[in-house]
Amino acid sequence: MAAQIETNSLSQTPPETAEASRQPEAPEGQMDREPRSRAGRFASYARQAVVMLIALAVLLGLIYPLFITGIGQAFFHHKANGSLIVQNGTIVGSELIGQPFTDPGYFWSRPSATSPVPYNANASTGSNLGPTNPALLKAIADRIAALRAADPGNTAPVPIDLVTASGSGLDPDISPAAAEYQVARVARVRGVSVDTVRSLVEKYTSGRQLGFLGEPRVNVLQLNRALDALPK
Repeated sequence: MAAQIETNSLSQTPPETAEASRQPEAPEGQMDREPRSRAGRFASYARQAVVMLIALAVLLGLIYPLFITGIGQAFFHHKANGSLIVQNGTIVGSELIGQPFTDPGYFWSRPSATSPVPYNANASTGSNLGPTNPALLKAIADRIAALRAADPGNTAPVPIDLVTASGSGLDPDISPAAAEYQVARVARVRGVSVDTVRSLVEKYTSGRQLGFLGEPRVNVLQLNRALDALPK
């Protein structure tokens, strides 16, 4: 009876278990090669990644910047070097960054909200004040008062760009209307005709880029340098 029970239990072994038991074991050498092949694949992938990293670093970090710098220096030398304005061998400013002028004999620039000093290129920013902010309203009122004090006889409306800062705080230009507002004052202080000053304003007024981008503008630093170059 016991032998019959044992025989029945063996006959009831699941087919997949029996099949597994009949499969031959992998040779010992093949089992050793499998980890080595994985390590080889990993080393190959790592080598490819390192080669790509070095190649892209050289291409995009060295060759490409040198290529673009070379094009800039060859074809846009003045602009690529900051559009600097040189006078008697000394750099006096840039066409791209405004400067403060408070003397009545000069055209005044658009206000700047940068800190700790105006037109600080290392801290380009706007005031971030809303149109109803009391601090902005006071700043505008103070600027209007300063313009009126410098030219008491001028009752024309003050152009908005003479009393509000630009988004960058570095704007080197003013609108033709802002320049026109100051023409009579500058002419009177310098003792020259209004037509002379107005002709300089027209000379340093740039139109819209490509004829439709932006607005006409007057570069304040270049205009003031031209005033200083007038015969005394």
